[in-house]
Amino acid sequence: MKFPKKYTLKEIAQLIDCTFIGQDDFPVLGMNEIHVVEHGDIVFVDHPKYYDKALNSAATIVLINKEVECPEGKALLISDDPFRDFNTLTNHFKPFKPSSISISSSAKIGENTIIQPNCFIGNNVTIGNNCVIHSNVSIYDDTIIGNNVTIHAGTILGASAFYYKNRPSGFDQLKSGGRVIIEDHVDIGALCTIDKGVTGDTTIGAGSKLDNQIQVGHDTIIGKKCLIASQVGIAGCCVIEDEVTIWGQVGTNSGITIGKKAVILGQTGVTKSVEGGKSYFGTPIEESRVKLKELAYVKKIPSIIEQIKEK
Repeated sequence: MKFPKKYTLKEIAQLIDCTFIGQDDFPVLGMNEIHVVEHGDIVFVDHPKYYDKALNSAATIVLINKEVECPEGKALLISDDPFRDFNTLTNHFKPFKPSSISISSSAKIGENTIIQPNCFIGNNVTIGNNCVIHSNVSIYDDTIIGNNVTIHAGTILGASAFYYKNRPSGFDQLKSGGRVIIEDHVDIGALCTIDKGVTGDTTIGAGSKLDNQIQVGHDTIIGKKCLIASQVGIAGCCVIEDEVTIWGQVGTNSGITIGKKAVILGQTGVTKSVEGGKSYFGTPIEESRVKLKELAYVKKIPSIIEQIKEK
């Protein structure tokens, strides 16, 4: 998430009422999670296990819960609760804006686009030309949809990330200030749910086709010309490269990468990243030719036992 203008370190520290290490006018351009941070961004960290990763990331401002040595060229925001203060910044720069109408006056809708009854189109949504949005689709704020996109009934674009911190009082949600981006010539089936990024974008690449009842988690990037069958669940922060095929009822761990032109057979659990150009099956995931050979061997066990008994 980029801020609407450049802020200073001192101004950000005042917003969250914390101390800081660095020059008062140190530039702050935005805030992001660690996997998408850039120069000028704030990243937060609240566990010693991840201090080094955050301090050595591309982020130049680290929101941290302990005073540590500040790397050269960077600045620190010292907070007793970085998770809370990251939420405070999200609420400040991307506050929830209620809507009282079905199609926001700030939405931009292209030529020859059809929006069927009972749809909700939120604030600052952009929809391109020649799209068809079927009934009961909800498109949350800031979503960007390209040209020649079809979205079937009941689909929801832009719900919040499933991202919580376990506290003694209960689960505390990390607020979502990101977007969903749907590129050109994408088809999305009925009852799909595509969550927005926490601070970045959840993206469906050009020419990809999604069947019904698919869940795509926050900040996931699906490449171009992918085919994804019904009841697939893709966790947050995944990268699905171009021309991947994922068959029905596949589930993934968060943060994995599926390489270009991979094929994931039905009901596979993608427990780790896999390289492209191969077919995969099973849980834990393996190349399909290996897994299917193993299953064939398993079927031979009873006959092997009988042979041993006869001896």
